[in-house]
Amino acid sequence: MTENVWNYKPTVSRLPATDLTGFKVEATDGDIGKVDKHSDEAGDAYLVVDTGVWIFGKEVLLPASTVIRVDEAEKKVYVDRTKEQVKDAPEFHRDKHLGDAGYREELGTYYGTGAPFGGRPA
Repeated sequence: MTENVWNYKPTVSRLPATDLTGFKVEATDGDIGKVDKHSDEAGDAYLVVDTGVWIFGKEVLLPASTVIRVDEAEKKVYVDRTKEQVKDAPEFHRDKHLGDAGYREELGTYYGTGAPFGGRPA
């Protein structure tokens, strides 16, 4: 079930070649940071978001399925989660977690349908 969280929803209109680095990221209840890195690989698409001072300068990893809209003109990415849901996601450490299948499974469960960690869409 978690593999689907690593793909953009078919309703998200964006050009696959668009570099999202630097785009602002908006949760359902406000700004959560800027895209620091992203992947568009099929089945492995995600955003690494630098939260700045909001979560004490930490980064978060958001699966592509959390994206509901990309506004290329405004340079904004909108996600279907609240700030609290993003803040409560499993902790992310770039050097440790980017290639870690176990972490991806945990994050996929959190953000996926029926998430036991409270990651249900808002």
